[in-house]
Parts: sequence; C-alpha cells; structure tokens
Amino acid sequence: MGLERLPSSLLIEEVLLKLEIEALCSVSCVNKAMSFSVSQALPLLSSINLSAFSPDAQILSSIVGGCRGLHSLTLNCLHLDNLSLGVILGTHLQELNLLNCSLLSYQVFASIGEACPNLRVLVLELVDQCSTEAFKTNLDKMLNGCLCLESFSLKIRGREVGANAFQSIDFFLPSALKSMKLQSVLEQDVIRLMDKIRVGADRNSVLTAHVSIPISPLSSVFTLQRLSLVLDAISDELIMAISGNLPTLVELDLEDRPVKQPLPNHDLTNTGLQYLASFHHLMGLSLIRSRHNQQVSFKRVNDMGMFLLSEVCKGLESVRLCGFSKVSDAGYASILHSCLKLKKFEARNAFFLSDLAFLDVTESQCSLVEVKLLSCSLITSETVKQLTRSRVLEVLDLCGCRSIADSCLGSISSLRSLSMLNLAGADITDYGLSVLAQGIPSITHLCLRHCERVTDEGISFLFHGGGTIRKTLSALDLGYMPRISDKAIFTIAMAGTEITELCLRHCSVTDVSLDCLAMRKTFRDECKLLRRLDLLKCTGLSVNSLRFLKRPSFPGLHWLGIGGTPLASKGYPTLSKIHNQRPWLTICLEGCEMGCYDGWQFHRAGYPQ
Repeated sequence: MGLERLPSSLLIEEVLLKLEIEALCSVSCVNKAMSFSVSQALPLLSSINLSAFSPDAQILSSIVGGCRGLHSLTLNCLHLDNLSLGVILGTHLQELNLLNCSLLSYQVFASIGEACPNLRVLVLELVDQCSTEAFKTNLDKMLNGCLCLESFSLKIRGREVGANAFQSIDFFLPSALKSMKLQSVLEQDVIRLMDKIRVGADRNSVLTAHVSIPISPLSSVFTLQRLSLVLDAISDELIMAISGNLPTLVELDLEDRPVKQPLPNHDLTNTGLQYLASFHHLMGLSLIRSRHNQQVSFKRVNDMGMFLLSEVCKGLESVRLCGFSKVSDAGYASILHSCLKLKKFEARNAFFLSDLAFLDVTESQCSLVEVKLLSCSLITSETVKQLTRSRVLEVLDLCGCRSIADSCLGSISSLRSLSMLNLAGADITDYGLSVLAQGIPSITHLCLRHCERVTDEGISFLFHGGGTIRKTLSALDLGYMPRISDKAIFTIAMAGTEITELCLRHCSVTDVSLDCLAMRKTFRDECKLLRRLDLLKCTGLSVNSLRFLKRPSFPGLHWLGIGGTPLASKGYPTLSKIHNQRPWLTICLEGCEMGCYDGWQFHRAGYPQ
C-alpha cells in the first residue's frame, strides 16, 4: 500500500512530521496527494533547520511561509535580504539562528525587535557595513524589543565594528539574558559595557532600598552566566572589569587577535589571572591568543600564573588555552592535578608542553572526556598511552603533534567511548591503521590529514580490519596525503557505508574517484548519502567529471569544494546549470574547510553565476 493511501492524520503524524525538511520537500513532489499532505504537515512543525543550503526568497516562502506554529528556525541567509525575512518573523518564534547573512543590513536588528518579542535565543552572523551609528541605533531597538532574550550571539564578519560602537548605547541588557557572544568587539567597549552593568546594579540597589514599586526588567540585577568574546586584546583591566561585574559567570570564553604584540602595561599577566578568583561558580574557561600574521603570545604569563589559576579555580570542568609561550609542563600539570572535576582540556601551540605534564594524570580524580593538544611538538605517543587510561575519553585531537606514532594506536583501539580522533600530521603508517581497525572504538570522525606515510593499503585495512570503526565512521579526512589514489576511494565507496563527509583535498585522485562515489548506492544499497565532499586542489580531475554531479548522482550532497581544480576554472557554464538543478547544493570555489565553517564568502554568491 502506498503512503498516500494511509489516513491523512496518520500519514502526517507518524511519517511526515518525522522527516527532515529536505526529505519532506522531496516527498511533496511525488504527486498531488502527497503535496497536499506535506502542505498540511508544514504548519505543524515546531522546528526547522535550513542551514545545510542557502534558499532564495521564493524557496524560503514556500517552505516556511505557512509555519505559524514554528518555535525554532535556523537559516543559511547567503541569498536572503531584509525584505525576504518578513515571511518568517513573528511572535511565534522563540529561537532564531540567522547564519551567513551576506546581504542583510543592520536594520535586521530593529525588524527582529519589533516582530519577535517572545524570542529567547538569537544567533546572527552579519557583514560589517561600516556604519557605527546604524549599528548602535538598530541594536538598541532589538535589545529593548526582545526583553525575554536568554541567549544572544552576534558575529560581525569583515572590518571590526567601529571604535566605541557600544559606548553610547543607553540601554540595560535584558535581565533574562544568560548567555552572550560578541565577535568582534573592542576591549575598551567591553570595559564600558561592564561599567553600564555596574551602574544598573547600583541603581537597582538604591531603588530597592528606597522605593516600594516594582523594578523595571531593564534595571534589574544582571546575572549573565556565559560570556564569549572575540576582541582586539585581552588585558588585566579587561579581566578585572568582567570579574568585578559578572560574578555569576559559569563560562568565560575570551579570544583576542592583536595585530601586534601588546605593550607590557596593556596585556594579560599573572596578576590578571588572580582576578578570576571572583568567579565562584566558574566551570569553563577559555583564553585564546590567535596567531595570524604575527607571532604574538601571552608573554607576561608563566608557570606562576597557571599555579595561581589552578588555586583560585579548582572547580573548572573545561579549560582551553592557546598562546601561552612561557608556560611549561609545571604550569599545565598544576591545572591537570588541581582541577579534580576537569573533563575537557585543550592546549594549542604549547611549545614547552611535553609528556611530563601528563605523568599519572589519571591517577588523580580527573576523568578526562575530551583532550585536544594542537601543534604541541613535544607530545609523543607516551602521552597518548597515559591519556587512554581514562576509559571515558570521547574526543582525542592530536592535530600537529608530529611525534605521535604507531606505538600508541593499540592503546587508542581499546577506548570503547572514543567517537572523534584527529591524527593530522602524525607519523603513523598503514600498520598503525591496521591496529586501529581491529579495535573497539565507535569512531565517527577520523582525521588523517598530512599523514604522508599512509597509503591506499592503509585505507583498505581501516575498512576491512574487522573492528568497530568500519561500521561507525561517518566523516573521514584524507587531505594532503600524496599516497592516496583512486584505489583508496574505491574502497571507501564499497565499504564505507556510513560515510557522509569526505575530504580529499590535495590528493592524487581522478575522474574515476568521482565516478565511484557517485555510484555508491549502486554498489551497496545500505550506503548513507554523501553530504559533503572536499576536492580542493585535486588537479587530476577533468571538466568531464562534472557529469557525475548532475542528477540523479549524489542525491544527498549539500556541500562541494572544488577550488583550484579544472572543475572550477573551466566548468562555469555547467556548474551554473547544476546549481539551477540542485538548489540544496552549495558549490564552494574558494579554499574553505568542509562546509565553509570559517564563515562565508560574502564577496561572492557562493555559486557560480
């Protein structure tokens, strides 16, 4: 019996409402009866996620236009302007995530404030329009209109928002706000914002003491719990301002991107870390100094600073540190041994972090669930063996640790809970993969990028080793591996039934590989649909392989990276036709990582025109 012959109510409740939005739209094309049933189901949806592709105004209206019961909506807004959003905004929305907003102006703030008074969660990724006054005016309207807002995340891509952007905004943040993320903002603007919060709290105290009337939500005590900032500099003054005005913080995430090494009197020091003692409930701390074109670091923080931090923040469950060039094993070990509730630990570019810091770490009461040691050149397989004594380890990221070798893969293969493993740049071989392939980890994400000694045979071992990984692996990164060829891709196409994301950037693959991947469902019907495929700089591909991207091949593909290939340089007319056929597919002609995670290309439309 066909689905359309089921009673309408049963079809909608038991089938249609359980499908993803893409599948729901596909089903509506079967016949008129199914189209009608889908039209009846859409208004009943409480949550829709359209982040996997960027709809235009017409597609958005046809999907969301009638969904007045919608509480949560996530949109990829790459091709949407302010006018397009009129169909989705309303009092029904409680969560709104607007990503990759390349065409939206700051007026969107005011529009949201006017139309969505019940909004509790708001995420916005905008392009800087170089208009500080418009930014301030419209943001003010939004925050005064969304008084129920509990979580607010704002990312401005491009040139930094102008100096003093927050300075003259005469508002108190909604008292319901518990989580706030701002990127990018100036350090001095944050300090001024902290001053406003203190003034609001002081005013509330005075009113409470002398006036018996109810206090306005805008002047009540501000109890933010999570604060995440990307700014121009992290200094002692900044830490002191935040700790003095937001004592209820549970998570503090700070990342700075200074264009040059900060002056000694305007930087983070050991003293600044002492101010963190004001956070009596702090469970998560992230202090990141990003290195872009300059070799910058927290040069005024040493082991003593880490000793002080571990003493005043013993309740930390998550620690992320990057750019602490003067901290050695002793400093890192003090955190690992003093923070007995620690579950997540990350250290990046830690030049003096070695195996010594992890000696007997699991002998303490610390049960690590997630460990990320990125570009820590002194870390070897001995650290990995030590960490694998934590039987609850789920995430192990060793990207850039070039001294990691085959000898630790036996230990890793015994971790039943491990779901994510990053061995990028490690000195492993085919033998090491054969050991991993026989183990029990239920690994879903595996990165072997830059593992130059691994060959096609190693990939064959991985999928035919008899262990668990061949049944669970869904995302595989084989980028920058010169010994990987079409033979390995054939193995993946045949045996990698769960693979939905595959990175082959800078690999020696040809049209044969694309043909194999396009035919996966023919080889094995139980194969999952490939969602994302990265072919950046795969110069062995020819323009002729574009035929594999046309319907009906790759029916589930959402993202395709082809920058630096003949497909991008010579295939524009065909790519344009493919885009028209497949509006769900984003074709990236740049060098973005899988899914354009680093943001979006706002100077280009994302599709060939």
